[in-house]
Amino acid sequence: MYQASAFDSSTLSKSELYEDVRLHLKGLFTGESNMIANAANFSALLFDRLPDLNWAGFYFLDEAGSELVVGPFQGKPACVRIAVGRGVCGTSVATGQSIVVPDVREFPGHIACDAASRSELVVPLRRGDTVIGVLDLDSPTPNRFDDIDRVHIEQLAADFVQSFAA
Repeated sequence: MYQASAFDSSTLSKSELYEDVRLHLKGLFTGESNMIANAANFSALLFDRLPDLNWAGFYFLDEAGSELVVGPFQGKPACVRIAVGRGVCGTSVATGQSIVVPDVREFPGHIACDAASRSELVVPLRRGDTVIGVLDLDSPTPNRFDDIDRVHIEQLAADFVQSFAA
């Protein structure tokens, strides 16, 4: 069973922080294969452990594969549906690529669910070769995310999909 502990990220490097998050995430996933339960705990853990976030959560593709529908998240209320190809999340699904946006004001077609968001990282969730949704992180700070964040979040996203795909 997972047990939360007091946490101070100020003494860890970014890579050490992500390794700590991955260790706790594996504990949360142990013995649980429900996608929604794991998405809820995953978004809560990211929001709690990663500094300078104002939104962390999921969008999953609907049955038709044409729209993303909001899933478990932490932060202010969010857009409920996003068309594939629209905004950062929809573009990530359409291209199948992770997207790091240093300043959302410069991303054509950015959808502002929270006006305080200034940077964003979106990682597609893959089951085999199929994109099933995205993990979306927002920050009120420009340039909050970089390639180190992207690489680690991609790994955590793969761990998440593995938790319910087994």
